[in-house]
Amino acid sequence: MKLQRLQATLGYEFAQLNYLRQALTHRSAGARNNERLEFLGDAILGFEVAEILYHRHPDAAEGQLSRARAQLVKRETLAFIARKLKLSECLILGSGELASGGQNRDSILSDAVEAIIAAVYMDGGMEQARALVRRILGELIDKSAPGEQLKDNKTRLQEYLQSKRLDLPSYEVLSVSGEAHEQRFLVQCQIPSLRIKTTATALSRRKAEQQAASNMLDEIE
Repeated sequence: MKLQRLQATLGYEFAQLNYLRQALTHRSAGARNNERLEFLGDAILGFEVAEILYHRHPDAAEGQLSRARAQLVKRETLAFIARKLKLSECLILGSGELASGGQNRDSILSDAVEAIIAAVYMDGGMEQARALVRRILGELIDKSAPGEQLKDNKTRLQEYLQSKRLDLPSYEVLSVSGEAHEQRFLVQCQIPSLRIKTTATALSRRKAEQQAASNMLDEIE
């Protein structure tokens, strides 16, 4: 039933359902898992997004296109899509991963999205895989503006909130861990009026704040 629902959500019905099962299987659940499909799906996803951006934004420079593509195919974006698809309900995980909440982990969710793209390619060919990318990423691609990628994420978030007459975000360091030469900063970005909080971890406070702002943009857009 879950796989039927997922196929309906994807807009694609598999002729060989084993491809979809493999795409949903994490390495913790056995040797026949989604790692190889993830590798292939990553390449298909990157190519399709690059081609769409290339044709839609003929005046954008290479660097702008690269940054726009990076935003669209990054782990957080794919995990956001996975949650919209409710992939956590369909993932096949080992007992250890299940116990630790792996079904909600960004890395596992994003890998599954890439693996599903490859599974569609294996089952139905390149055009079907490219069509799937357009369906699941279409809204985010439509909102993508390569020129905006020249601005850092904190600036983009601030300008977006100002345009909507919303409160500006606040940033707070929640914790600092690791050795002195390799500290990791956990930063929270908060917009009180929207009651939304996002977090990010990086090797510097500045990078963590930028990533938390990027996560906030994904959340509110």
